[in-house]
Amino acid sequence: MAVPARRTSKTRKNKRRTHYKLEVPGMVKCPNCGEFKLSHRVCKECGNYKGENVVSK
Repeated sequence: MAVPARRTSKTRKNKRRTHYKLEVPGMVKCPNCGEFKLSHRVCKECGNYKGENVVSK
């Protein structure tokens, strides 16, 4: 079984792991109420989607 000849340094390990991070979802402002919401979804605050009232609040 292969064993590394030298220990992996903290810097080298952290460089490899730079891509393991949380991403912020695509948030946009609701044109009706101005609250942030996920794009292509109904606004949780006012219930509008594409200018139409979909969910009554």
